[in-house]
Amino acid sequence: MDNQVVSVSVKGVMPTSSGCAVFLGNEAKTFVIYVDQGIGEAIQRAVDDVQADRPMTHDLMLTMLDGLGAEVERIVINHVDGGTFFARIILSMENELGHKIIELDARPSDSMVMALASTKPIYVAKTVIDSVDDMTEILAKILEQGS
Repeated sequence: MDNQVVSVSVKGVMPTSSGCAVFLGNEAKTFVIYVDQGIGEAIQRAVDDVQADRPMTHDLMLTMLDGLGAEVERIVINHVDGGTFFARIILSMENELGHKIIELDARPSDSMVMALASTKPIYVAKTVIDSVDDMTEILAKILEQGS
């Protein structure tokens, strides 16, 4: 897995005119995924470890997984096509039949909230990170202007 994916973290969530820009990256490269405002706010809450007064959809999903004896192991943003990103949530489940790994197709935005809320890693396929534009300097300028 080490040479097929790279570990990333959320480096920033910025509002845009049509939603939010989520900056993901590591020390080598930063890229952006655009999401709607509600999910951008959910990602920021998860980054800040802020709990809502009532369970949000992602909290409910994690509670259901816990009740079923399953947990998020990691997420992988595994494909990009024309600016649309795709992800997989990898779940681990232990029950009377043994250990099971389940892989689900999911939106990267939902996947990020679940990974962040459960403190699990976010990975990006090397083919994806190699194909996206590097936004490291743009993020640095945005952060500099905000200070």
